[in-house]
Amino acid sequence: MEWTKEERYKRIEDVSSTYMTELVKKVNEGPYRQIFHIQPKTGLLNDPNGFSYYNGQYHLFYQWFPLGPVHGVKYWYHMVSNNLVDWEDHGIALEPDTKYDSHGVFSGTGFVKNDQLHLFYTGNTRTENWTRIPYQCHAVMGNDNYIKKSQNPLITGSPEGYTDNFRDPKIIEQNGRYYCIIGAETDSHEGAIAYYVSDDLEKWTYQRAIELKGNITSENQGFMWECPDYFELDHQGVLLFSPQGMTEEGDNYQNIYQSGYLLGNPLDFATGIFHVTENFKELDRGFDFYAPQTMTDPNGRQLLVGWLGLPGVDCATDEFGWAHCLTIPREISIQNGKLHQKPVSELSLLRGKKNTVEMELENEAVIAENFSARTYELQVTFSNLSGSSVGLSFRMGEKEVTNFYYDRIAKKLVFDRSQSGETATAEFGSIRKCDFSEEELDIQLFMDESSVEIFVNDGLEVFTSRLYSQVDHNQIQFYTKGHATVTAIQWEIN
Repeated sequence: MEWTKEERYKRIEDVSSTYMTELVKKVNEGPYRQIFHIQPKTGLLNDPNGFSYYNGQYHLFYQWFPLGPVHGVKYWYHMVSNNLVDWEDHGIALEPDTKYDSHGVFSGTGFVKNDQLHLFYTGNTRTENWTRIPYQCHAVMGNDNYIKKSQNPLITGSPEGYTDNFRDPKIIEQNGRYYCIIGAETDSHEGAIAYYVSDDLEKWTYQRAIELKGNITSENQGFMWECPDYFELDHQGVLLFSPQGMTEEGDNYQNIYQSGYLLGNPLDFATGIFHVTENFKELDRGFDFYAPQTMTDPNGRQLLVGWLGLPGVDCATDEFGWAHCLTIPREISIQNGKLHQKPVSELSLLRGKKNTVEMELENEAVIAENFSARTYELQVTFSNLSGSSVGLSFRMGEKEVTNFYYDRIAKKLVFDRSQSGETATAEFGSIRKCDFSEEELDIQLFMDESSVEIFVNDGLEVFTSRLYSQVDHNQIQFYTKGHATVTAIQWEIN
């Protein structure tokens, strides 16, 4: 179905209750609905927004077009949790109902101040000639979860030197001052991050674009840097962003758009200089990951949630009236000059029946007979390695199988979903790889109804992907070309 511009910009209040009831029924009767991931009840979900801890709870919003599985006029949808696992549905938080966000409530951030949750977002508008004018907008939520928008935008348009691709504000506080970083495209079509300064969260003054210095060895940086994020961890600065327009480089940058980070010395907001010590690295090596957002929780953990999807690609659930979901929450650490991402410890609350296996493999493939759950957490260690490769197969059917393995000759991790079932993004390939050279292979894998998230060696590498398989068999097979000691635990998730 091809959606017209008029259909994409129709609001939920403009359709009948019958339309929504039938759409909900269509969604719920279709396959691939997730068990433990945040997903839209109808329509399309994309960027996580406003991720924060406020009033004793975690708050997470996401962009939502309710009427179908396409990018249309966006709302913010609100989810609340006490434990990062069980999420309460609090419904629509922000609607496109003012002249400053008439064509969509775009991405932004949450910032707690004076016992209030301040929400900063980009208001998307279009003129009669369909020219975009972006506004950086503000709303405030109190202890009763009631949200009130400010009457006027904080920032109108984009400064000289930038296009109208100017969005996704993130607020940072340093030394009693507030800084707002914004993803941007320059007039010369290069990605950039602009920033503003404020003393009161209300009046903002443009400063400049963040200037990268130091270990920058590539000019392959894309034309637009979306969803910027900055935090400091272990006395290092971490700059996250999602560049659009990078070109492939070997195994890197295979998806339509990327998400990654730079490590460096703490960002000097007085000068705008970020001295980079580690070049741009992708956050996730899989097929479906974009627009991550982080927050610091009361325990000092830096937590991340991403969009388990990508812009500009179809989804196998489109025909059933919905698309995409969010990743499970991850805790970030820095080890040996790289970000590591681990599933938050609270996810152990999902664990049900426990199954275990230990075996020695020698040039063979063995199915773990008692590992039969469809949705599960799997932890497996391959040790005492020799030979050319070691790995596992899962979601195995008569004609379907997904493979993840360590090619010890090429020194690569390989994720192969070429036989994983239905796909909507075949034009972007079916195999993802990354460099890897370790003595052991440790995997923590979360398998939901239609997604998998694979964390390797304490989160050194992560592969996130949708999998659209309806096989009845859910066996897991371990295999080697050479020798390996295998120790595995599976917890069923219902």
